[in-house]
Amino acid sequence: MWRYLSTVAVVLGLGVLLYPAQPPQRTKPGPEVYSAKYETSSKLALLEQDVKLTDELCRSQCAIDYTTMLGQIDSGEPVTNVLKNMRNHHEKMEVIVWSKRGQTWEQGIKSGELPAEHKDQAATYLKEAKSAVDGGKHYQSPKFGAGQQVYFVQGTPSTNGQDSLIGVIHQDVLAHVTDHQMKNLRLEPYPNENRWKTKAVETNTLKEKVVDHPEDNQGTSHYQQNEVVVRFKSDPSEAQLKQIKNEINAISAQKLGYTYVFRTNSMDAKSLITYFSKWNVAYVEPHFLYMTNNYFGDHDETGSNTSHSESDTNQSPVSSSFMPNDNLYQRYQWNLPLIETIQGWQLNRGANDVIVAVVDTGVDLKHPDLQGQLLPGYNVISGNDNPQDDVGHGTHVTGVIAALVNNNLGVAGMTWFNKVLPVKVLDQTGAGSTYSVAQGIIWATDHGAKVMNLSLGNYADSGFLHDAIQYAYDRDVALIAASGNDNTEQPGYPAAYPEVFAVAASDSHNEKAPFSNYGDYIDVTAPGVTIASTYPNNQYAALSGTSMASPHVTALAALIRSANPNLKNTDVYEIMRQSAMDLGDEGHDKYFGYGLIDVVKAIQMAKQETAPMSYWPQDLARQLHLVPKKYAGSLGLEK
Repeated sequence: MWRYLSTVAVVLGLGVLLYPAQPPQRTKPGPEVYSAKYETSSKLALLEQDVKLTDELCRSQCAIDYTTMLGQIDSGEPVTNVLKNMRNHHEKMEVIVWSKRGQTWEQGIKSGELPAEHKDQAATYLKEAKSAVDGGKHYQSPKFGAGQQVYFVQGTPSTNGQDSLIGVIHQDVLAHVTDHQMKNLRLEPYPNENRWKTKAVETNTLKEKVVDHPEDNQGTSHYQQNEVVVRFKSDPSEAQLKQIKNEINAISAQKLGYTYVFRTNSMDAKSLITYFSKWNVAYVEPHFLYMTNNYFGDHDETGSNTSHSESDTNQSPVSSSFMPNDNLYQRYQWNLPLIETIQGWQLNRGANDVIVAVVDTGVDLKHPDLQGQLLPGYNVISGNDNPQDDVGHGTHVTGVIAALVNNNLGVAGMTWFNKVLPVKVLDQTGAGSTYSVAQGIIWATDHGAKVMNLSLGNYADSGFLHDAIQYAYDRDVALIAASGNDNTEQPGYPAAYPEVFAVAASDSHNEKAPFSNYGDYIDVTAPGVTIASTYPNNQYAALSGTSMASPHVTALAALIRSANPNLKNTDVYEIMRQSAMDLGDEGHDKYFGYGLIDVVKAIQMAKQETAPMSYWPQDLARQLHLVPKKYAGSLGLEK
């Protein structure tokens, strides 16, 4: 049903929803400001804020759904069909009741049943709702229930005042968002080591580490206890591979390119690393675990019905007075105006042939706000072509990039026409192995991706993952990655690889998000606090994290490549750096990189660019501050 969330904190005001609450103002961010105590309290405040806005998004969209149903009934559609169709499409609508003015709610036409454990409380609120709508007033109850069994009652009168709809809406999405953000804002030890049979270790030493508190995640990596990743300098023969399997008592030996993942129950990872040292290997390393990086028919401008078609191109820009009619846009999507998105649409709205891969937890393939925006994808975890999202993270990321624009529904994405290639590499816990992430990157590259979003990470510098990144980079894929949510300068991967464009998160006041990782490898900053986007089961949710910042930059990269298909991935990177609005210290700094992305300026530069920027003289690049610190050494440039 909705997009549906509901109350977690009914009594809190709406001002914080329009522009998210911010930490104390300061003139210059720094690690001394973000102590462990400050970081944890800020994350908890953002978690509450995200759940609260998710509740508001759900209530707003549900009210719109009720109005739509009443319009269908008033136009002559059978009541039973309208109610049944809505409940089939929006499973969170537990009960919907249509009745005439003066009737009791029990006398109306009902679809669905009251929740058994809260039947009496639901009935009490339904009675209140019926009284309100008979008086011409809209009604929403406070939440009731607990955990995943949380509900609220909605009531909407018809415009003619003669009939109305009331109903009970299930809000388990609030519990899902809470659980999601507790993990991804690193507010609880994650992943569950018993589930994954992993070890938590200090990244640089592989010394075992106990993770009991959120700050313990800084610089911590996880790897699977009985697996290693091996790249041989030359492929072993069948006889040698058989010998290895016998000597380590291997359960399995998977291969991707020239790299193997060996699994055994008889040796731990450290013993396996010692064993493979006698072979001619390029590297042998633990099999690291990667996790999400989040703190966790259309209408034209006049409102008449129209639809996107393959003939729509970026040669038909929107007018200067255009405002999306997506019903959650103006109230909740503070992020898009901040980076000049609508003005950018006046120059370019994307292109069908510039494919964007979202390598993540998958995507809700049936979400109404993503219909027509998704290409056939791949599920690395199960090895099939069904990348259905069972977490929510990938669906949220995808909505930031490509939710349908101007369709009178939900939220607006940043691109209108760029298709998303969903690749599921993280499982139902929001975690995945080096093997699955590397395989997903290679698969997406081989299936036409020109831009790739990687809202996932680990503090371990994996040669296996870097090989996959290099594979995609060498094939001209623009790789965009989230920096991480532990407020640490410890480089996170894949974001810190030189082939990858690294993204930090900022809030609605252009301040550093308190959770955002930082360092010399940061390229740019994008909005990442309480971002409204699509969520599984036809819902919408607000999440915070560098995972939410990264898809803003990914979408911009897609718009740049749509505006000028001749640009290389390195050219796209440089345009985004040059066009960014400087924040923090003058020039490149470790908190904001080159600054906040600017959609208009970036697309203008892309359309004007005629020669590959990678051929510009190095002295000019240095004078214009085009080369970030992470590249300066290899290019022989002083910063």
